[in-house]
Amino acid sequence: MRREGTDPNNVQMADVLCDFCHRSWTDDLPLIEGHHGSCVCGFCVTAAYRSVSLDEKDDGIAGYTCTMCLEQRSDPCYRSADHPDAFICRRCIKLAATALEKDDASGWRRPM
Repeated sequence: MRREGTDPNNVQMADVLCDFCHRSWTDDLPLIEGHHGSCVCGFCVTAAYRSVSLDEKDDGIAGYTCTMCLEQRSDPCYRSADHPDAFICRRCIKLAATALEKDDASGWRRPM
């Protein structure tokens, strides 16, 4: 997501926010971009991975729309506690985790 008032012709790192926690993108905060400018940060990927992939927690939400892929889904998802309209499906969690792991500069590691 973009900070309100962002100049679309001059987007700065601080203008890019995680849809799930609204942290600003920084050199120390890895971010994955989804469709239409949706973003999830490394902290939220970690929380989502722990919740859905490790704990196999299902928030019991039927027919939600994933913030990252924009698809209507029925599989387990992570829902932001701070922003309850932000969901990420299991498939997007796994894709984001794989992408972050491949980026050595991010320092991100899959939770165990």
